Amino acid sequence: MSETSAREKLVVIGNGMAGIRTVEELLKIAPEKFDITVFGSEPYGNYNRILLSPVLAGEKTIKDIMLNDLQWYADNKITLHTGETVTEIDRKNCIVKTANGKTAKYDRLLLATGSNPFILPVPGRDLPGVISFRDIHDVDLMLAAARSGKHAVVIGGGLLGLEAANGLMKQGMRVTVVHIMDWLMERQMDEVSGAMLKKSLAEKGMQFMLKASTREIMGSQKVEGVKFADGTVLEADIVVMAVGIRPNIDLAKKVGLHCERGIVVNDTLQTFDPKIYAVGECVQHRGQTYGLVAPLFEMAKVCANHLAAYGIGMYRGSVTSTKLKVTGIDLFSAGDFTGDENCEDIVVRDASRGIYKKVVIKDNRIVGSVLYGDTIDGAWYFQLMREQTNVSDIRDKLMFGQAHLGDSGHGGNVVANMSDDTEICGCNGVCKGTIVNAITSKGLFTLEEVRMHTKASSSCGSCTGLVEQILETVLGGDYSAPESKPMCNCTEYTHEQVREFIRTQKLFSIPAVIEKLKWKNKDGCASCRPALNYYLLSTWPVECRDDPQSRFINERAHANIQKDGTYSVIPRMWGGMTTPDELRSIANVADEYGLKTVHVTGGQRIGLYGIKKQDLPVVWKKLNASGLVSGHAYGKALRTVKTCVGKEWCRFGTQDSTGIGIKLEQLTWGSWMPHKFKMAASGCPRNCAEATIKDFGVVCVDSGYELHVGGNRGVKVRATDLLCKVETEAEELEYCAAFIQLYREEARYLDRTAPWIERVGFSYIKQNIVENTKKRQQLAERFRISQQENETQIDPWVIRSTEGRDQEQFLPLKVIA
Repeated sequence: MSETSAREKLVVIGNGMAGIRTVEELLKIAPEKFDITVFGSEPYGNYNRILLSPVLAGEKTIKDIMLNDLQWYADNKITLHTGETVTEIDRKNCIVKTANGKTAKYDRLLLATGSNPFILPVPGRDLPGVISFRDIHDVDLMLAAARSGKHAVVIGGGLLGLEAANGLMKQGMRVTVVHIMDWLMERQMDEVSGAMLKKSLAEKGMQFMLKASTREIMGSQKVEGVKFADGTVLEADIVVMAVGIRPNIDLAKKVGLHCERGIVVNDTLQTFDPKIYAVGECVQHRGQTYGLVAPLFEMAKVCANHLAAYGIGMYRGSVTSTKLKVTGIDLFSAGDFTGDENCEDIVVRDASRGIYKKVVIKDNRIVGSVLYGDTIDGAWYFQLMREQTNVSDIRDKLMFGQAHLGDSGHGGNVVANMSDDTEICGCNGVCKGTIVNAITSKGLFTLEEVRMHTKASSSCGSCTGLVEQILETVLGGDYSAPESKPMCNCTEYTHEQVREFIRTQKLFSIPAVIEKLKWKNKDGCASCRPALNYYLLSTWPVECRDDPQSRFINERAHANIQKDGTYSVIPRMWGGMTTPDELRSIANVADEYGLKTVHVTGGQRIGLYGIKKQDLPVVWKKLNASGLVSGHAYGKALRTVKTCVGKEWCRFGTQDSTGIGIKLEQLTWGSWMPHKFKMAASGCPRNCAEATIKDFGVVCVDSGYELHVGGNRGVKVRATDLLCKVETEAEELEYCAAFIQLYREEARYLDRTAPWIERVGFSYIKQNIVENTKKRQQLAERFRISQQENETQIDPWVIRSTEGRDQEQFLPLKVIA
């Protein structure tokens, strides 16, 4: 039996975005499982329906929006039947049949029949010139009408209707939007923002008739006008029906599948026939139907997983948001933005600037939001809403947005006004135009896809906000961050779920995790292996052993690689203190190896730059001789403890801040963290050591010590939250150890303390560290135990320079050969 004949047969009915996305996901994880046959009613490959509006506006061509051309199907050995509508399904014999008589047998069947436009049942609805707005054929009809006609009436003031109206205006037509409700986009906007939207569009030349009920479409041989219930008549050469869509369930109902508003499916996207799955706009899941792309793609990923017989991943519904794609209009909405008697509204309105923000809160959690004119923080509000974050701690800052974090993309930069050559990702040198082109030409819809194709946001992550803004700008309402992000492409599980499995299942190694959780890639990937290594070590510090090959190159080499391939070495200087002997040792190394750059860092240390990798062990040995040890400047670990000279020298000093800083550093050095961790101790409230922008900071006062947490400088600037005040150094050390351990045990890998605290809420930190004495003591004790395991506080430079461990890391390749 040949390999091809041994494969199962998958038939896909529907060649649209949901069905083909499912096929793409399936090809990623089980490329040899099925012979795939696709039936599509249109004479094209799979194209991006989201971008029909720019085609109508003359900004793009059909070729520009093609996601999968005919060659793609051939390359993937997929049989594609274009222009074929399936009309029959023989469920007993597992055969489908088209209107033209073509047949195909299946072992598994995927229904992706999409939706049909709703046409108002009024006289004249069948006249030539009455057009829906769903596919390329509709766009061609509108473009043809625009060439010969002058007046267009768009019935429907929702998202689709406004996009159609905008496109027809770009083609030179006079457009009137007719809407039966009191304001535009009533499903996404409240009355205030709807009125502001109408005003903005009217200034662009769009005309409106609101609270208008269509009675008749007039004309003899073609459309000539529209008559309304009050007797008003509008002249029209074309009428666009954009009053909504309905799931296309005709075929499913005909063959006896259970349907309500849509084809009813379970959490694996399986219909009541176990051989038949369904995805997309035709589906009804837990009583809901969806018309945006983001939920459809979430369905596709889960469905592909089960078609591949992996049996993991469940679709539990989607929370969606809307961003209008009409050029020049910034608009965002999500959730229940009207609320009820149990909700509170926080509103900011600046009519002269055209800005309106409304956040609806219930039980200290966001349940909905509407933004008009300034939508920068839409993604942030949406994340807070999805994750059900308690916002009581940030309520006073909520309407000012995420700008107080200084996060690129959320701090006031609007990507819509940036030129294509503006650099977005500094780490990888990716400009805006590259990202936009990748989104449109490759059909990208998620942050992970943009990272994969462009590397933007894949390194330090500080440009993530900007990349998300670009996705929102290009895709509009069809971009939505998934409700829960998998840890990586190897698994469907989130970071939190993986950590819970490691803890509850007592998993002590990376292979054990991969096997237990049925990783798609048996070796893992560069994204998940460092995270798994960290989660194992932080959960089981005694039982687990570090896996160096699951660390980044800087952590393996115990030095930072530079752009020219050489390395920097930064020894630890306890609390910013040093000695003449240490300085002489540093100077001698710099002279002996001809190092041109000797740099005083912002963390009160000295860095040596330009060291060749094979010279690192010898350099370390020379530095070790004067008592210098690794500063871990390369690691996801404690970096520095910055201090001022305190009361010993400064006339304003209240406590021995230098001594405090040294004790903090001696307690915590060598500890691995989710990300880099910085501390400081200032001798008085003048705060010369900048303790209030550190992960953990101490500000000395006459009565004791103020303890601050969650600060950050650099790209993401965030002032700390005051955790508490203590009277003794012993208390200060205990609180520090407990805070670090809580962060180590609960933050996601690569989370700094600032976004972690923003996500879990500062109240949660106080409850666990300040208000619960027993838990604080337990956390501090677990931290101290972890510091004694896995050679945590044994200098890695000594181990490698004296004991010769990992010496193969530092040999030139020609020696290894």
